[in-house]
Amino acid sequence: MKKNQIVNFWIEKMATLQEGVGYVDQKPVHVKGALPGQKVEVRISRNRDHHAEGKLLSVLEKSEFETSSFCNHYGECGGCSLQTLPYSAQLEMKKDWICGLLESHLPVEVFKDIEFTGVLPSPKQLAYRNKMEFTFGNAFKGGETNLGLHKKGQFGSVITTDHCQICDSDFMVILSAVLEFFKKRGVEHYNKFSHEGILRHLVVRKGEKTGEILVALSVARPSAEDLSSFVDLVTGLKLQGEIVGVLYVENTGKADAVSGEPVVLYGRDHYYDEILGLRFRISLYSFFQTNTSGAELLYQTAFDGLEDIRGKYIFDLFSGTGTIAQLLAQRAKRVVGIEIVADAVEAAIANAAENELSHCEFRAGDVLEILDHYEGHKPDVIVVDPPRMGIAQKALEKIVAFGAPEILYISCNPKTLAENLSMMALAGYQPVKVTGVDMFPHTSNCETICWLRRRGGNEE
Repeated sequence: MKKNQIVNFWIEKMATLQEGVGYVDQKPVHVKGALPGQKVEVRISRNRDHHAEGKLLSVLEKSEFETSSFCNHYGECGGCSLQTLPYSAQLEMKKDWICGLLESHLPVEVFKDIEFTGVLPSPKQLAYRNKMEFTFGNAFKGGETNLGLHKKGQFGSVITTDHCQICDSDFMVILSAVLEFFKKRGVEHYNKFSHEGILRHLVVRKGEKTGEILVALSVARPSAEDLSSFVDLVTGLKLQGEIVGVLYVENTGKADAVSGEPVVLYGRDHYYDEILGLRFRISLYSFFQTNTSGAELLYQTAFDGLEDIRGKYIFDLFSGTGTIAQLLAQRAKRVVGIEIVADAVEAAIANAAENELSHCEFRAGDVLEILDHYEGHKPDVIVVDPPRMGIAQKALEKIVAFGAPEILYISCNPKTLAENLSMMALAGYQPVKVTGVDMFPHTSNCETICWLRRRGGNEE
């Protein structure tokens, strides 16, 4: 095989949930976006010693397991790559993926003692997202302004995704109205290469339980456009929910992400939602699970697997806005939450006060640094819910050094979970049980819960 050579072959298995694998002249070829059972046309992009990589050009024959897509944007949008597979098949693929990662990273004697219970389905398979970050851009150079998600495989291109099926229907109403508003006025979108233009992002967040909606407009530089008319447009829309805040963010950073200090144009800078009976205040940048009903399933499942926590001290590391800490504080003697994002800690403190919870405290700072100087009561249980990159080695060493009898690990990236578990196993922790929770139907992501016990810990 040579670079740029076009080849046709069948996809036989998945390397990850994003990459299918087929064989050309007995050499494995990894193809992003391909599914098992498909016959594909692929352009070879890299030819390495032991495998090749290719770009999917077209699906020549569908897998016998595939169904019709449910979204008008499928194939063009880069999201929901698994949507043509029956949902039961998606869950089975995610189960095999998680199990394979654990088996490949853990010693045989550790892996064989894990109870793996598969992947729990999301309570909602459509319209489950409570937050969307849409981008202004165009599909091709010189094209009209679009508002939506990036085109599949083309991070510099944006398509208007006004029929997205995985977010709330109110989001589509807001997206369409805002796009039309600025197109009529000739306001240009920001170009990430030339750094010219104004419009960058539209963020929409909604409380599933409360119906409250927060809208934020991100721009590269101030526009001459009267923003009061923008507010009138958004607040005048006929929606199922209620607009409680409209924000404006001047975003001067080069990265394709929303940043900058929000300015309130209307209402307030936050909205509220509820999880398992507790109420949470959520601002523009607050971390909050994007699938609310899925989060309830995730947390309830995680807590049900713990031993009785009444009278126990708990660490909640990477605590975000304190959702887990507050849910546990209803039963535990004391919960200490640690989070590096100061705004999230402020929100956690406010949320705890709102929920009248006095058994939890929150500390702002790096997990490693705070644990390194911690002089309080040793934890009986440690809960970790780290970002996608997992827990850094030094921080993990500090965590296991506390010797807590139980550790609950909630992961949004099974790969880094498996990597962390291999070190935790060497430090004397046995993964007892693993359960996946599908918080992101039709995508290649999955949350995973792992309960660990310190070997010999219950005998002390």
